[in-house]
Amino acid sequence: MFSWSFGVLVLLVVIFGVVLTRSIRIIPQASAGIVERLGRYHRTLGAGLTIIIPFIDRLRPLIDLRERVVSFPPQPVITEDNLVVSIDTVIYFQVTDPKSATYEIENFIQGIEQLTVTTLRNVVGGLDLEAALTSRDSINASLRGVLDEATGKWGVRVNRVELKAIDPPPSVQESMEKQMRAERDKRAAILTAEGEKQSQILTAEGARQAEILRAEGDAQAAILRADGEAQAIKKVFNAVHEANPDEKVLAYQYLQQLPEIANGQASKIWVIPAELSGAAEQILKAFKK
Repeated sequence: MFSWSFGVLVLLVVIFGVVLTRSIRIIPQASAGIVERLGRYHRTLGAGLTIIIPFIDRLRPLIDLRERVVSFPPQPVITEDNLVVSIDTVIYFQVTDPKSATYEIENFIQGIEQLTVTTLRNVVGGLDLEAALTSRDSINASLRGVLDEATGKWGVRVNRVELKAIDPPPSVQESMEKQMRAERDKRAAILTAEGEKQSQILTAEGARQAEILRAEGDAQAAILRADGEAQAIKKVFNAVHEANPDEKVLAYQYLQQLPEIANGQASKIWVIPAELSGAAEQILKAFKK
């Protein structure tokens, strides 16, 4: 009798332990739990300790409420000019309504991926390759608008959409690289020509300024020489005028200058002036006295 009672007690303890274990649930921070009672939605559990009714209530897998980042594999998209480009996308999203994320769609991540692919084909299909390569911001904005509108009823908010890469076909990439190389060579040639042109302009300007300064220097020197000679002539004239020389002295000075006149390198003919005889006569008269 005692062993039977002890067995029943142990069984009750085990049953109570199982019930207690299945009744107590701990929800981590930034997570949410959906409780179904008899197969129907009952309530949404937040972070913390909670108690459910075993065998009647069922706690579905927890839903992460943090912002999540999903990178989708490259998708081939045809542009308006019939070129196939490969586009990688990254989606930043967050679950805002765990109930809708659980019951409105089977797999919201897969739904976001497929919606992203179809939206990309619609948006990029209306752009040529050059516009697609240079319009990432507008493509991102279009994708985010469509995704946010469609995923709102799923209890998901799309925060950001980014295009990681837009890869044209290899032949187009090679052509673009050649074009870019040609543009760089062209810009380098233009810069070199501009540099040489500026160098020649500066050299010519420097030579012109040097010639102007040299001419101005020569002009100033000629003016100074002329002024000096004029001052010298003036002083000699004043000195002669103040000395009041007679005809004899002047005749003597005239004779002294004759050898210098005769020694001129450019003189081909030496003309004896008529005054020479008069000057000689004056000198003879002076010595006779």
